[in-house]
Amino acid sequence: MSGPLSGLRVVELAGIGPGPHAAMMLSDLGADVVRVVRPTTPEMDYTTTSHVLRGRTTVLADLKRSEDVERVYELVTVADVLIEGFRPGVAERLGLGPDEFTTSNPQLVYARMTGWGQSGPLANTAGHDINYISLTGVLDAIGPTETPLPPLNFVGDYGGGSMFLVTGILAALHERHSSRLGQVVDAAMIDGVSALAQPIHELRAIGAWEDGRSQNILDGAAPFYRTYECSDGRFMAVGAVEPQFWTLVLSGLGLKEASLPARDDRATWPDLCGAVGAAFLQHDRDHWVKIFDRTDACVTPVLTFSEAPSHPHVAARGALVGAGNDIVAASAPRFSRTPGRIAEGTPSTMTALDTAVKHWTS
Repeated sequence: MSGPLSGLRVVELAGIGPGPHAAMMLSDLGADVVRVVRPTTPEMDYTTTSHVLRGRTTVLADLKRSEDVERVYELVTVADVLIEGFRPGVAERLGLGPDEFTTSNPQLVYARMTGWGQSGPLANTAGHDINYISLTGVLDAIGPTETPLPPLNFVGDYGGGSMFLVTGILAALHERHSSRLGQVVDAAMIDGVSALAQPIHELRAIGAWEDGRSQNILDGAAPFYRTYECSDGRFMAVGAVEPQFWTLVLSGLGLKEASLPARDDRATWPDLCGAVGAAFLQHDRDHWVKIFDRTDACVTPVLTFSEAPSHPHVAARGALVGAGNDIVAASAPRFSRTPGRIAEGTPSTMTALDTAVKHWTS
């Protein structure tokens, strides 16, 4: 087993979304993860071919049966981390809440992943990524003027969810070195998304951000930070926030800056977007890729998921491996001495619960 988290033992009580994604990241970094799945769970939840479920051992346990709960309890007593994503109170009713391990495993980091958190008026209600980002103000800022559009489920589930869950786990493990005690990590997507949005709150505080969509520097309104359509219907992404990079954009397009509206005058942004957009429409995407390749113009093609693995830089980094629809993201980040597992679709393995317990207690 390789990776900086080699030797770390994690129990994951099966769920969907950010919990499994966080467990995948911990496994990619070397942790020994056992995923506990109910026998009645749909097949997709414990398939041996799921890439998100890669790199861990999967065991079946019916948590309505006292004997299975006891075996899971045994497993957790010798674990470093437990990940659960139930609604508040469910784990306690199962007899697997954090208080159950105060004596048997006082060093346990008990990581709880929810959308609304363990407290608050919405704590016990259902929700999904789109709901958590809508209440934080984030969704209102994304999409065209006419309507907010969800940015897939990256912002809530993974940006504000699994990434903060992993951060909380690692922080609690670090603190454990001095206290010799574990603690409960309450990771809520609504909290994580709010933290992600702090830079926008800072812009609002200085009067540099307006509520709504398509009227701010980062929401597609600025001519120097948006996408442009090419003659073949594909797109190029322009991120030339700094003036010197914008100059390179105009040079590549064959436009003279002196004849165009001022780039920092918001009143003229629509006109400037129109002029730049007309230039991009003169040629196909491949033409513009050649023009801007390896320049500081901050102009790149908008690739599909199918195209991305073949891009020279993505391929050189090995960030995505595989072919066709069978693409797998490699472990991230990278380490100089203890490289994580570079995943190549490695499946999880199904085994008996008793075997998993013996593996950790032997």
